[in-house]
Amino acid sequence: MDKISFVEYQKQANSLISEAGKKDMILNGVMGLAGEAGECVDLVKKERFQGHELNRDKLIEELGDVLWYIAETASGLNVSLDEIAEKNLDKLHKRYHGDKFNAFDSINRKE
Repeated sequence: MDKISFVEYQKQANSLISEAGKKDMILNGVMGLAGEAGECVDLVKKERFQGHELNRDKLIEELGDVLWYIAETASGLNVSLDEIAEKNLDKLHKRYHGDKFNAFDSINRKE
């Protein structure tokens, strides 16, 4: 498959939302996001604490599901994934006063 932009991903993801989900994309999106994020956590928990091998392919698949629900929630808010990504990077650059993480700014950040 060719590389896909966030714009195209969000467009295609929106076409796959159920009719019931389209009635409240924000609620359906955040509920789905919580569930899929939990599945990611479960895979890592099993690897760290229960002796399982980390199933990298399954984790990638679950991250894709997380992205799908982020796209749905964004669409419910009438915002693009590009805008969300840009705002997030702006926030992080301000928090860390540049281009690199540092513990001091993380510990002393203003919310």
